[in-house]
Amino acid sequence: MFNFNLQVYLFIIFAMVSGALMAVQGGMNTGLGKFTGTAGSTFLVHLSAAFIMLLVLLLKIDKANFKNLGRLPWYYFLGGVLGVLITYLVIISMRKLGAGAATTSIIVGQVLTACLIDHFGLFSLEKTPFTWLKLLGLFLLAAGAKLLLNK
Repeated sequence: MFNFNLQVYLFIIFAMVSGALMAVQGGMNTGLGKFTGTAGSTFLVHLSAAFIMLLVLLLKIDKANFKNLGRLPWYYFLGGVLGVLITYLVIISMRKLGAGAATTSIIVGQVLTACLIDHFGLFSLEKTPFTWLKLLGLFLLAAGAKLLLNK
């Protein structure tokens, strides 16, 4: 039976907007990299992000709770390292593949990894089994990436 849950659709829209912003950001970072180099672009992107988040905290737009930092697993602190690596690799791949093919390839890697994270319940997420249907979806995404690579 069809189950309409407005909140779920709202978060799907949020996720889609996030994906659209990632594609725009990747293009902008790649353009910036033409002027500053890949490392320069990556640095400036993360410097501006740190500045914005500092303003968010100082202006109390959102709260932060740093009380439990000592109890966190060490690997949770690698998010910033991964962010730098992601930004750097997106710039390189968009420069060589174009925005469409690079973004599709990024999504294939993202969905495959997300399915594995869900399947094993990593990072305190609820376990969600990896099914044959999800595998088929990944193959279709990969096929789409290959089609976008053809010029």
